[in-house]
Amino acid sequence: MNALPLILLGLAWLQELVDQLLFGGRWNLAMGPGTPWWTLFTAPFSHAGLGHLVTNSLVFLPLSYLVLARSRMAYLSIWIAVILLEIPIWLIWPVGAHGLSGVVYGLLGYLVLIGFLERRPLSILLSVVALLLYGSALPGLLPWASAAGVSWVGHASGFVAGLLAAITVHRTPD
Repeated sequence: MNALPLILLGLAWLQELVDQLLFGGRWNLAMGPGTPWWTLFTAPFSHAGLGHLVTNSLVFLPLSYLVLARSRMAYLSIWIAVILLEIPIWLIWPVGAHGLSGVVYGLLGYLVLIGFLERRPLSILLSVVALLLYGSALPGLLPWASAAGVSWVGHASGFVAGLLAAITVHRTPD
């Protein structure tokens, strides 16, 4: 079994535990206006508390393993695309953002599109399973459907990153 999602999630849990135990919930590594460039890499691992992290964890792991059922290259492509699409948000969006939800939406965007692109049984099954299990999260891409303080723009950029990763992976020869 591929341990990469567990390792990545472990980093998020480690950051949150250190934050809660040593800094009382004030050590956030969010990206946003005036933050250093490296926060593009730390933001996915930083959360606004244990509830935020638990919610993201419960979705992150299953979606990660659904993508990894296709390939490790697809998984890494999604992470790269999510980080690249964070750059405009980091540069111009007026509020900071953090958490694994951008990656979660990237994984979902990839899974939704890859079945339509490849038209292979496993890929179609992955798309259908992702839509059935997590399609209810799609309204989180819209500003008026997101709760106050939730970065809908981070969700939307993550989803677009997943779509772009699906197109890229689909066009890349095996």
